[in-house]
Amino acid sequence: MPEYRRILLDGAVFECTVDGGELVCAEGRRVKIADAAHLPPCEPGKVIAVHLNHRSRVEEFQTSLAAAPTYFQKPTSALNSHGGAVVRPRGCRYLNYEGEVAIVIGRTCRGISVSEAGDYIAGYTIANDYGLHDFRDTDAGSMLRVKGSDTLCPLGPGLVTDWDFRGKRLRTYVNGTVVQDGSTDEMAWDMHYLVADIARTITLNPGDVLLSGTPANSRPVQPGDVVEVEVEGLGTLTNHIVEGPLGIRADVGAQLSASEEVLSTALGGDWEFRGIRAPRRS
Repeated sequence: MPEYRRILLDGAVFECTVDGGELVCAEGRRVKIADAAHLPPCEPGKVIAVHLNHRSRVEEFQTSLAAAPTYFQKPTSALNSHGGAVVRPRGCRYLNYEGEVAIVIGRTCRGISVSEAGDYIAGYTIANDYGLHDFRDTDAGSMLRVKGSDTLCPLGPGLVTDWDFRGKRLRTYVNGTVVQDGSTDEMAWDMHYLVADIARTITLNPGDVLLSGTPANSRPVQPGDVVEVEVEGLGTLTNHIVEGPLGIRADVGAQLSASEEVLSTALGGDWEFRGIRAPRRS
């Protein structure tokens, strides 16, 4: 399956193809993958993410799926890349990983059917839909700061075309230990459905990204941790966690919290506050 990556080389952006352990730029230069400064494999105008989709995640929260998928948006200022540092602001405690498959749009689409959606997809990449749950109580359901803070949307390492999303294994590792283990077959709504659903009212343009949901066992990570998301046929997205030099300003806005909802979401559905039955967002 063809795979394309975007890298920064000598101050310029290049799109490359993968050839074994090397990246081949269009003008012929070769760069070892291990030495490359990766960029996100596409340039989205918008990043849209589904809330609950994997059945294991639904079961973990002891809740039920809505009749149709619900979504939130991550600002493009949250974009990050393979090898990039994910910043947990000083004073925050609940920065959770969420390994996912990302859909990359290849053609402008609006009002298409599920059966047509595949024709509008350029390919797929890996995402880690990090959530800063310290802000969960303050966002009134929008997930803006929870999911949209800077660096919380790594994508990569490459864009893979002609990839069949069915029956693919997804695993997340923290410091080499498997912490999420799921399959695209446990998704309630598949990739084509998500594209067609969003495109009913929102025009999707080339480069736009849809995040398709995470399996169970999203948990907090700490500065110094290395997080890898491995998807069968798409490779491995690797990032490391760092503590930001700045805390959250206390003189403006709602402050960090650690309510029952924050804890039950950040630490898992089997937390002692499992009695909370409100519909969960990823």
